[in-house]
Parts: sequence; structure tokens; C-alpha cells
Amino acid sequence: MTDPLRPSDHADSTSDEVTQPRLGVVGWLRWGWRQLTSMRTALVLLLLLAIAAVPGSLVPQRTADPNGVTQYFTDNPDLAPVLDKLSLFDVYSSPWFSAIYLLLFISLIGCVLPRTKHHWKALRSQPPRTPARLSRLDDHRTRTIQVDADTDAVAAAAVESAAAQLRKSGYRVARYDSRGSFSVSAERGYLRETGNLLFHGALVGVLIAVGVGGGFTYTGQRVLVEGQAFSNSLLDYSSFNPGRFVGGDTLTPYSMTLDKFDVTYVPPGQPGSGQAGNFVAHVTTQTPGGDAQDGEVRVNHPLDVQGDRVYLLGNGYAPTVTIRDADGKEVFHDSVAFLPQDANMTSLGVIKVADGLPQQLGLLGFFYPTMDVLDSGALTSTYGALEYPTLTLRVYEGDLGIDDGTPRSVYTLDPSKMTQIAGGDSGNPAIQLMPGQTEDLPNGLGTITFENEAPPGAVGYEQSVKRFASLSIHRDLAGPWVLGFALLALFGLLAALFVPRRRMWVKATPRDGSVEIEYAGLARGEDPTLAAAVDQLADKHGATLPSQSHPDTGKVD
Repeated sequence: MTDPLRPSDHADSTSDEVTQPRLGVVGWLRWGWRQLTSMRTALVLLLLLAIAAVPGSLVPQRTADPNGVTQYFTDNPDLAPVLDKLSLFDVYSSPWFSAIYLLLFISLIGCVLPRTKHHWKALRSQPPRTPARLSRLDDHRTRTIQVDADTDAVAAAAVESAAAQLRKSGYRVARYDSRGSFSVSAERGYLRETGNLLFHGALVGVLIAVGVGGGFTYTGQRVLVEGQAFSNSLLDYSSFNPGRFVGGDTLTPYSMTLDKFDVTYVPPGQPGSGQAGNFVAHVTTQTPGGDAQDGEVRVNHPLDVQGDRVYLLGNGYAPTVTIRDADGKEVFHDSVAFLPQDANMTSLGVIKVADGLPQQLGLLGFFYPTMDVLDSGALTSTYGALEYPTLTLRVYEGDLGIDDGTPRSVYTLDPSKMTQIAGGDSGNPAIQLMPGQTEDLPNGLGTITFENEAPPGAVGYEQSVKRFASLSIHRDLAGPWVLGFALLALFGLLAALFVPRRRMWVKATPRDGSVEIEYAGLARGEDPTLAAAVDQLADKHGATLPSQSHPDTGKVD
């Protein structure tokens, strides 16, 4: 039997097999390009990029924390080599992270360029022709004018006034008159698509700025003790993390000296007693051939020096210690930075004496700005200012582990190849000093002096110990570009979200002794205000029509 629902030329398949067309190499390449440049793929790649960046915050990175990576290998000898093979200690320069980054870059460009071309053509094209039956649209209004004059002239004048009104409201308009009717077509809201393209184009700009600008960015840290100078060169940094295009000859030459570091503490007896209220590092900067300039570095208020930004990371005390051998010859003299361990500035520091004594000497010390004794007998600091400064030291002699060229942190001491000769279970008490005091080293090795740095006129122990400031010097050429593209992306997103895309039509049809005027609107996307816009157009335009006009009630179908 013949199926009446099938066309007469229908032919049933004689085989259950379906033969797919052969795409070929060019076809598969075209298919792959379309998949890569789809918006869905761009969103997936953006999500993958965010996920791929997570290990960078969970595992120490060689570029930011090389000492942390070394410590991670020490603490996790089995897991660390596996993570290293996966490039998890160099996440942001790893092949897999770079692949996601580049694919996202290509995908966004592939999305933006065709849409930009299409949008440019749409901007130059005329609004679409007026539909033959506006009554089919959901938002539709009609109005009838009773006239005694030429109906065609009245209809043409009504459409012309509507065109002027729409043009004044920001619409692009086009007249489409035909036999028996006059109409105007209007369209606006192209800023919505412009904002959308601006948003995606700005994302591409951010990727370029981060990728290229990051190569010219560097960050370095330097600890300066009061009176100490720093030169902006690779050799003078405590640690330095350069971009791939940064070299020693690209650093801007200048010098910076820490003149004084001021800290204020809340006095005892007041709320928040002992807390630091203000930190100010007073520095002097100078460029080759230029005059010296005074500056200040505060928390969250960096100092700009020749395009570099100097941030204040931390501070503490740097006791000045002098060590002499048994003959009274000075073998060590330096102001050593002690790292704070609590809010009251109980600080830990290491002194290493590599030469000048029979064996290398290592001293592990605690500094207490305001020393007090706990019920257990342990020492502590009860206030951050210098009220009763005390320095205690444990002494080790032996091999510091620095002769083989292995880099060692100046803030840690490895006593595995050393013998403790003072403090702990050595049989000799730990050395305890106050500013200006001198004590003998064990085994007749010599003497150690805690120098008093107080200037003339200082009261008590005020300013008896130097302070240090931990500074971060940062140059980010990509920062302003990233900020600019981010603002463009924000403006584009706001335009894409809140600018309505709509089309409006006004059509006048002459009748016997009357003119029927139709108003209609169509939204391109979600536009809950379209009905109100059509009503406003009808009311405002109706006010310019002859008084004999009156609106029809209801929607005309």
C-alpha cells in the first residue's frame, strides 16, 4: 500500500547501512577549526585555564619561592620528583599550561574576527523592510485618523514625523513606501553587539598583555638595615625573579639607602597595647648624574623609583654584633637581621663566622626587645619597643656546610656537622647580652660584643639596636595594559547586558476618509521593556497627529 503521508518520489532505502560522506583532509581541518573557534570551546578552555592555575597556589613555584621548592624536596623525597616531571613546580611556564593558554588565545580570536566582520556589515546595512502584516507581532498597536483631505498626503506626513521622532531617539531609519501604504523601519541597539565584541576583544588583549608584558616584568627582594645602601643590580638582590626578557643590562640604574625606620607602638595600659600603629621607612634614592631625593615607603603606599615600585614587606631588629678572636683581632662585625616570631617582636637570627677562628662558628640567637621571664623559666618579649633588649645565643663550632658551594639561607643554621659548645646540653650556659655588653666565647675562642647603636641624647635603650626593612622591588609593564583591557571588558560587558536590541516600525495605510497607523516592535533577545517602548512611541507620535485621530482598543489580529 502507498503511504499517503509520503511524497510520490519517496524511495525506501534498500540497505540498512548508511554511507557517510568523506570529508577529506581539508574537510577535517575545517571541522576542527570550527570546533576550536566556537564559543563553547572558548568557555571550556577558560575553565581549564582556571583549573590549571590551581596547582600554582598549592605547590611552591621555582620563580616565586625557590627555597620553598628545595624544602618541599626535603620533606617529600618520593612525591617531589613526580611533581617535578609534571612541571608542577613551574606551572605557569609548563607545556600543558602554555598549550591551554595558546588554544584559548586562538579560540577567542577565531570567535571575535568573524563576528566583527559580520557586525561591520550589519552596521552599514539598512534596517529591514517593513513586514507585510505587522499585526502578527506580539507588540502591536493601531490608531485611526479621520481626515477630509488627501489621505495619501496625511499618511506620508504621519510616517515622516514618525521617522523624525525615531531618528531623534537614536534609531537608524529607512523609508519603505509601497503602493497603498507608507512605512518607516527603524533599528537600534547595535551597541549591544559592539559591547559583546569589545568584551571578547578585551579578553584577548588581557591575554596578550599578560603573556608579552610578563616577559618584561621582574620582582626582587632586599633586606636593608638602617644606614645600608642598595644598588639596582642583579648582584645586590637577596632574591630576584625576572621575566624571560629581563637581563642585567635592562635594569634601570639607581641606588637607595635606608636612612631610618620608624615604628610606633600602642603604649601599655591602652586598648591594643603593644600593637604597632605605623611603619615608615625613610629612604634616599639617587640616579646617575641626578640629585638625591628623600622618600618614604609605607604599608600599602609603595614608592615609585624610575618606574620601579618599592613595597614594604616586613621589618624587625638587626642587632650589631662584633666577634674577636683570642688575640683581640676582629673576625666578624655586622648588623644581623633577626626575623620576628610573634607580635611582641621576639626574633630569631643566625650568625655565621666562616673565617678567622680555629673552626667555623655558628650562633643561633633570640632577641627580646623587652625581655621578661615566664613562670617556666623561658624568656619572652612582652613589648615590641626597646625597653629591656636582650640577646641570647647558642654557639656551635664545626662545618657550616658552605665550603662546597651549596647555597645556604642566611636565616637558617644546619648543625648536623657541628658541635654545640654553649647552650642546650653543651654544659655551658647560653650567652646572654644587653647593648654594650661583652662576653667570652667558650673554649677560649675569643669574645662577642653586642654593640650599643644609640645616638647621643637617646634615653635608656631607645635606638640602641638598628632596625631592618624587608623591601620588594617590582616592575610590571603589563599592569597598566591589563587594567586598561579589564576596564574595556567591563564596559563591554555592561553594554552587552543592558543595551536592548530592538526594531520598530510605523506603517500608515490610507482608507476611504481615514488613515490607519500601525506601530509594532520586535526584540532581538530578551527585552521586557519593548511593550512600554511601543506604547510610548504610539502616544508620543499620536500627539502630533490631527485631533480627529483616536487609538483602537486591543490588539489587531
